[in-house]
Amino acid sequence: MSSPLFGIVPAGQPLITEPASTPSPTSLLYSLPTTKPFSHIVVFMLPGVALPPGTAAAIYLATAADVAASGSAPNFKFLGAIGPGKESAMFKVTAGESGLMIGVSVEAEDAIAGQLQTLAANKASNPGAASSSQPSTTVLAQHIIQNAFNFLSSFSGAAGPGGVEVVPLKAFEDWWRKFESRVRSDPSFLEKQSD
Repeated sequence: MSSPLFGIVPAGQPLITEPASTPSPTSLLYSLPTTKPFSHIVVFMLPGVALPPGTAAAIYLATAADVAASGSAPNFKFLGAIGPGKESAMFKVTAGESGLMIGVSVEAEDAIAGQLQTLAANKASNPGAASSSQPSTTVLAQHIIQNAFNFLSSFSGAAGPGGVEVVPLKAFEDWWRKFESRVRSDPSFLEKQSD
């Protein structure tokens, strides 16, 4: 595995193709940046990459502190897999102060299929675990509307025809540009916004 095989993109961060280390011929370890917060990562096979027949790439997660504390055998959590027919996947992660490490291991498809079944069963038996920390779509929509209203209300005051307050379209365009910029710099800011 001398040339890059996989790409990793933490939301709002640059593409990572070079592993921090290669613990074995079939395993790669990537260190994710801690410069800006992110809540999702995308892992994908680079164009032209073909895995050996009967294999797929298992994706694992560990904190940098776990890796340092346990030396050569950190406690990695299985996130999912990519391979032929599913060349990319997105995962929700929680970036800690110590940073995150992503492990990519080329393994037999059968072994990965078993891990995927276990992962699906765990999610099915504990459906509230993943969603309890995430606000609902309704709450996120309310936060977006509240953000827009707060910004646009600063332009109100001039009554138009019929006594209705009018906000210039340029004000909405300005809000949208600022909103998109903020989402790019911190994709989870709406989740943190208080009700």
